Amino acid sequence: MSNAAAQAYLNTRVSVMSTRLFAPELIERLPRMTLVELAEQFGLSAILDEQPSTAMRGRAIEQSLLQVLMSELQVLARPMNAAERSLLLAWGRKYALFNLKTLLRGKLYDLDQQDLRDHLFDLPNTIRLSHLELLRAENALELLRQLETGPYHQIARQAREVYEKHREPFALEAAIDQRYYTGIVRQIMGSDNHHLDSLRRLMGAELDRVALMWLLRFRFTYQLSASETYYQLVPSTRLLTRERLLHLVNLDTFERILEALPAPLNSLLADSKSIGEVQQRIGHYTQLETRGILSRSQSAVARALAYLMLRESDLLMLFAVVRGRLLQFPDATIKAALELTQPSYAEARAA
Repeated sequence: MSNAAAQAYLNTRVSVMSTRLFAPELIERLPRMTLVELAEQFGLSAILDEQPSTAMRGRAIEQSLLQVLMSELQVLARPMNAAERSLLLAWGRKYALFNLKTLLRGKLYDLDQQDLRDHLFDLPNTIRLSHLELLRAENALELLRQLETGPYHQIARQAREVYEKHREPFALEAAIDQRYYTGIVRQIMGSDNHHLDSLRRLMGAELDRVALMWLLRFRFTYQLSASETYYQLVPSTRLLTRERLLHLVNLDTFERILEALPAPLNSLLADSKSIGEVQQRIGHYTQLETRGILSRSQSAVARALAYLMLRESDLLMLFAVVRGRLLQFPDATIKAALELTQPSYAEARAA
């Protein structure tokens, strides 16, 4: 298949799969749906019926929804060339890194191994870690050394060096996250010119969100110094570049940081009273940018990645509602939780 034919096929695939994204009317209705209605509409009845406890039902649903996302990722990756497929898989490897963090916590806090296994995601071979071998590692450092011989060697090496220096679980997990995003940026910057602008815009919006949230939390929640915070950040390919982050991280108040943000973030976040409010507003903005790439980009690869990011958000939202129902939370609590992470219904329609 020629490259043009592959791109046309991929574009068609993305357009068809995009009909699976939750419509604004469904998003509005989700918090009011009963567990029975959710199970019937989303094909979860068998999974819920098979599990004996609330905790096991929740884990089974989470794994089932992740399998949907991973299956769609593999379908979209199939017509891509090697470089394009590598980028899509790099995005999906966040779930392998969730597993890595779970394994590291198990070693650091001497947690029960069976409980650890129960909390690991089952992932495709192209993404997964060798869990059984890593579980047998004597400690966290030995686990990371084992990973240094495989495809996760850069993440493992940086995490090990950081942990050997600081001996802090927080610094260890921050190093893993930093290397994950740095790796994706490097792959995007090496992309074909046809895809580069859209991918930079897409991942730039995501990195603007991540960098700002990390900056605010590290400085004002964890009380890290300006230099410690800057060391943890990943510069964006769009607004929050390395130079801007260096300026922002040296400002001493929450309000001054928001005022110094570049447009349109400064007006978008003006008068935010808390980190939670910033998270909600910039999350809405990032989703709208992602929807714009899906709707208007000429790059099939960027559209595929945008679809997966939006699909992930929908499935996480569905899981939050199901878990809320399993825990018997009231409708108002579930709706409030969703509003923290989802664009308003008017914004979703406008996108």
